[in-house]
Amino acid sequence: MQSRWAEEDLLSIRERAYRYLKDMILNGEYQAGDRLVERELADKLHISRTPIREALFRLESQGFVKTVPRKGVVVERISEDEVVEVFTILSSLEVLASKLAAQKMDEKTQLEFDKVIEKLQNLEGLSEEEVSDLHLDTNQILHKAAKSPKLYEMLTGLTDYIRIFSNTSYETPGRKEESMKEHLEIMKAVRNKDVEMGEYLTKIHIENSKRAYINYVEQNKKG
Repeated sequence: MQSRWAEEDLLSIRERAYRYLKDMILNGEYQAGDRLVERELADKLHISRTPIREALFRLESQGFVKTVPRKGVVVERISEDEVVEVFTILSSLEVLASKLAAQKMDEKTQLEFDKVIEKLQNLEGLSEEEVSDLHLDTNQILHKAAKSPKLYEMLTGLTDYIRIFSNTSYETPGRKEESMKEHLEIMKAVRNKDVEMGEYLTKIHIENSKRAYINYVEQNKKG
């Protein structure tokens, strides 16, 4: 008898369809203006059109896609101002998460942090994909450590929304390495229950990420 279930075994078809489409958008496989046709997606995933329709409705409510008359569902084009706004909101919520995580830190969570800290200290030899995965894992562990389900839900939505734009900030020379160092220092501070330092470092990290994104956009305009 199977005693443990893999996550994918527990996911409904509609949830899998939603996650698949969202990941395709976040990874740039589907870009702004691309049409998402129910029938084509259903055929591609070998499922009925109903879970596709539900997934698209959910993505539209989150701002990832929109319905355009006579064209159908297309990937939404997100403006620079919207991205900056999300960075600003994210700053406050990330700082709160760091504060709560430091205040609620326990031995079990410290062990989880220690594993991530060790990885952040040994980035040499990792591929870009592995560094990107470590970045996501670090955020997830930090957010979960706040032990606030509602806050975790809000942060997940915002970080998903902004993920593709955060990656553009890495186009700034040295920003990716700088960002991972910032994550390392944040994790150390929170792990050691240093509330004020964790809050301060988190605020600086988000501001640096926002500034790098703005610089990237401005440089592209000049080009």
